[in-house]
Amino acid sequence: MKIDSKTVSSYIDYLENAFLFESAERYDVKGRRYYETNKKYYCIDIGLRNARLNFRQQEPTHIKENVLYNHLRVLGYLVDVGIVESREMKDGKMSYSQREIDFIANKGSRKYYIQSAYSIPSEEKREQELASLLKISDSFKKIVVVGDEIMPYTDDNG
Repeated sequence: MKIDSKTVSSYIDYLENAFLFESAERYDVKGRRYYETNKKYYCIDIGLRNARLNFRQQEPTHIKENVLYNHLRVLGYLVDVGIVESREMKDGKMSYSQREIDFIANKGSRKYYIQSAYSIPSEEKREQELASLLKISDSFKKIVVVGDEIMPYTDDNG
């Protein structure tokens, strides 16, 4: 069955107006502009989500990200999803990449770039989680929230 994009958009609006889902806009960090498409949606109540799915799809990484989004909203932050675009030379060819920052949390003059990671079992995973944050050249705080128990630390990259 084919569904018109306007119908899908209306249904999504109904779900947001019923406070079942909330959208986060995508923000180009370097270009300092919002994208007009591709919002990211989060469940306002994870328990309702799990009950609706009959507790079948338990993806801890997605659930953790959703809970973190909800927590930031409860704390009063405006939350966007960040995009960092970059061009790099690889094997003599210019390549273009787009990396996602899970959250850009804004509250007044405070801004945080936040990555959510369920676990960081290897150096490769650590580099993957930090890659988008290292592409940001401003001085706002960058945070990786990890589900594992690790000692908090900071480095010279913010």
